[in-house]
Amino acid sequence: MNVLVTGGAGYIGGHMVLGLLDRGVTPVVIDDMSNGVPWALRPGVPFYHGDIGDHALVSRILREHKIDTIIHFAAQLITPDLYEKPLEYYLRNTVKSRALLQAAMEHGVKRFIFSGTAAAYGNPVSNPVSEAGPIAPTSPYGTSKYMTELMLADVAAFSDMRYVALRYFNVAGADPQTRYGQSTTKTTLLVQIAVQNALGVRNRFEVFGTDYPTADGTCIRDYIHVTDLVDAHVRALDHLGAGGDNLTCNVGYGHGFSVTDILNTVKRISGRDFLVTYGPRRRGDPVEVVADARLIREALGWQPHYDDIEKIVDHALRWEQHLIDNYRFARS
Repeated sequence: MNVLVTGGAGYIGGHMVLGLLDRGVTPVVIDDMSNGVPWALRPGVPFYHGDIGDHALVSRILREHKIDTIIHFAAQLITPDLYEKPLEYYLRNTVKSRALLQAAMEHGVKRFIFSGTAAAYGNPVSNPVSEAGPIAPTSPYGTSKYMTELMLADVAAFSDMRYVALRYFNVAGADPQTRYGQSTTKTTLLVQIAVQNALGVRNRFEVFGTDYPTADGTCIRDYIHVTDLVDAHVRALDHLGAGGDNLTCNVGYGHGFSVTDILNTVKRISGRDFLVTYGPRRRGDPVEVVADARLIREALGWQPHYDDIEKIVDHALRWEQHLIDNYRFARS
């Protein structure tokens, strides 16, 4: 199996590279480094600094490395200007994914694993939400990612490419061996932001909305350890490698924590207090999003190993401290 990892120098993609190497598979990586970091790159792993929308470059990579499997992480991540620059999401998450799929079809790629999102569900009518739940994204991010799912399904219907689309819930934590983790100060991931506050990288944490219909008034999310997420991809690879059918699966634990729960956990585990301020709700933020993850357990045999919010926070803290000690002046 010859694997191309797009976005392989980013947070999740970098962990995926580690997961593949742990399995004895050396992938090829392409990343435009807009969210990537140099220390995500591993010795001996072929790396291309480039854009997945560059048809000539992607075609050369697929041809020269005889790629038969793509794991696609490269994307425009959620940012504070989510609603101010919606077309950026459609360009990077939809248009460029279409270009990647075009090259993949031209070069006979047989297997494709896609980094989907629970944002496709928007504000679920009920939780836990299953893959059969209504698709009703409330942001350009959710819509643009879901559009790639639709393209994948159409490509698979008219070719011999097969795929697994994994709809992530809230990814957090870091490699338990402290080999890698979320590495920039511009993250929008709640656990990482809270950890950065605890360690003095940031000087305040802003809670957006305290009037949601939840026990403490703050939003609830299903947080999944990044290493368990990588394991879901490995199992998806095994599934496709064994000739398995196309699948779309949620990847979450099936229970949620509020923003306040996370802040309290970070303060308790770190032993440090930090400034928390309170603002109005952000546009499009769902009240609660929790995964019904029965399908991935049944279809792929996935069993999480880090379903523990204290472990997730502890691993994130240890990685952030590692960054402070080693890369303080190299981060963005």
